[in-house]
Amino acid sequence: MIFKERFQDQFLNVLGILIGTAIYAFGLHYFVISNELMEGGLTGISLLLKYVLNVPPSISTLVFNIPLFYLGWRNFGKGPMLYTIFGVICLSLFLWVMEWLIHMGWLVPFHTTQDYFLATLYAGITLGTGLGLVFRFGGTTGGSDILARIGHKKRGWSVGQVILIIDVVVIGSSFLYLPKEKVLYSLVAVFVTSRIIDYISEGAYAAKAFTIISDQPNVLAESITKVLDRGVTLFPARGAYSGNTKEVVYCVVYRHETRQLRELIHAVDPRAFIIVGDVHEVIGEGFKTN
Repeated sequence: MIFKERFQDQFLNVLGILIGTAIYAFGLHYFVISNELMEGGLTGISLLLKYVLNVPPSISTLVFNIPLFYLGWRNFGKGPMLYTIFGVICLSLFLWVMEWLIHMGWLVPFHTTQDYFLATLYAGITLGTGLGLVFRFGGTTGGSDILARIGHKKRGWSVGQVILIIDVVVIGSSFLYLPKEKVLYSLVAVFVTSRIIDYISEGAYAAKAFTIISDQPNVLAESITKVLDRGVTLFPARGAYSGNTKEVVYCVVYRHETRQLRELIHAVDPRAFIIVGDVHEVIGEGFKTN
């Protein structure tokens, strides 16, 4: 039974990475390359080689990642790197398929000379959807992600900052070869891509977490349970200045329930201290199962 569940999980991961890399390769050729837009990371370097020397991205993407495979394997072991290697190989394969379809005339990319914003928007949506699926199912497309993780392990650098620096350097260098308007449009595409990646990889079940410090925690907890039918947790706490002990109310609700919860809290205790935080995924009773 356990073996069957593991096989099903691995099958879903492989399928998700396959679909994600296919969508990403499609968006890269159909919207980005056809309009000479840019991307960050090693993908951006591959695009520059395509624009300047006409090197196919299917080849440059794989070649650039081979030495990174070795570095990643040495630093992280084969387990964490297997899905990354699989993701890069799939991406290179699907990039080659798209190149072949375009060469045969079976796929006509979306090219515009006027409405670059539309191309930028759909580029961000397709690339973000593809990468979001890859990340959600445990894979990556290699490149700057591997470099950032190595920098974090060896030097303690922030993964996000390393990726941001690489993206800025790559996209900034494209000013030497591309019109500044296209580079600026590319920044919009990168932003849209990042938002879509967060939405898909972190889950569409975004919610809000309420931490409530009130003089009437039990009454408040009972009201939330009855009115919203949400589970409530009470934490013991002590005020650092006053020394008084209280029970802190903690509750997670969907975003559309936040206004109703605010009104309920105000009705029970208008002086309650409320902290609201974003929750990108909730697994459990009342939300969704794993």
